[in-house]
Amino acid sequence: MASFSYNRQVLPSGMVVLSERMPAVKSVSIGVWVKVGSRDEASDVAGISHFIEHMLFKGTARRSAQEIARTIDAVGGTHDASTSREGTCFFVKVLGEHLPLGIDILADTFLHSRLDPKDIEREQQVVLQEIKMVEDTPDDLVHDLFAEAIWDDHPVARPILGRKETVGRFTQDDIRRHMSRFYRPDRTVVAAAGDLEHEQLVDLVARTFEGFEGRTVHTDSPPPSSSGAVRVEERDTAQLHLCLGMDALPYAHQDRYALYLLNAMLGGSMSSRLFQEIREKRGLAYSIYSYQAAYRDCGLLVIYAGTSPESSGQVIDLIRAECARLRNQPVDPSDLQQAKDQLKGNLLLGLEGTSSRMTRLAKSEIYFDRTYDLDEIIAGIDSVSTDQFESLTRRMLRDELFAITSIGPVSQAALLS
Repeated sequence: MASFSYNRQVLPSGMVVLSERMPAVKSVSIGVWVKVGSRDEASDVAGISHFIEHMLFKGTARRSAQEIARTIDAVGGTHDASTSREGTCFFVKVLGEHLPLGIDILADTFLHSRLDPKDIEREQQVVLQEIKMVEDTPDDLVHDLFAEAIWDDHPVARPILGRKETVGRFTQDDIRRHMSRFYRPDRTVVAAAGDLEHEQLVDLVARTFEGFEGRTVHTDSPPPSSSGAVRVEERDTAQLHLCLGMDALPYAHQDRYALYLLNAMLGGSMSSRLFQEIREKRGLAYSIYSYQAAYRDCGLLVIYAGTSPESSGQVIDLIRAECARLRNQPVDPSDLQQAKDQLKGNLLLGLEGTSSRMTRLAKSEIYFDRTYDLDEIIAGIDSVSTDQFESLTRRMLRDELFAITSIGPVSQAALLS
């Protein structure tokens, strides 16, 4: 396997700078990651982390929003941002020769955004439309409903976008207060991958982020308590959108590789058990898949299906039956090996780009305080034994742990009958 050069340095301010040189590429992806997301928000400002993501490209003392966009476009680059339940990322992708420009724009927007009240008011309307778009997209919304159903009112269960009533009230003071509390060097990671030299990256970050100081007062929320809840939202839709699932594992759990394999085997691909049984064999769903979501102290394993209202009971029964089969029957070693090969192939193919490499670097630092080499990850996948896999399925795939949410023209009584 090709080796890549990983480097890590902690600046005097507490910021962590990570890099991975990829000699065969001409681009570089740079991300500024802040360890704050929707789970860190007070209920009266729910959605503010995502809102800040929108605001930081709206103009600085040096550049208007249009100038930021033009500057990046002029060199063929891209810029964007994302918010999750536990993190916010601002990133650019440019040719390696434009690394200084990319860092300068990131630092400028991160440290010197104007947060003009007129821009805030305008962006509130944009985010409110984004919330409405999700509400009108049941195959997206049902996943938010699932988190709320299984974790109730815990902060990690809240929608990342926030709610209409909170987003519409955000002020400049709210934003500055939130940033003053969480946007600190000890919660900030700069990660870059591609055509770069680590020493140049560190020098650029140190210079452009000069004056960025302070420490965060950590107020991490406790892990959520789960329940096998049922939540049904009746709507006049052509399909019924279902989520079934249960508590899973935190991001850094020692059994995480076994969980990756369980997800792959259950519903992570077109060859998975659920896809083959429910779509290919019986034609009961167009979309059927599973996924695992992991956070610092909790996680989920979720199965989604879009099916006709009249088939919903059968689909739920089949999902439960496949989970019971995985739980109760010994795993075929050849099936486990196939899942391992699939997972390793997906991992390697997914890390061919600079953006995915940059993201992997940052998340490894955030959740493990270190960088995992690809060989270590592959060894972790290969090391999962049948005993470890079967122990995990027996612990997780129990009927009493299932939570269910649905959106569509089926009542709760009918869904569970």
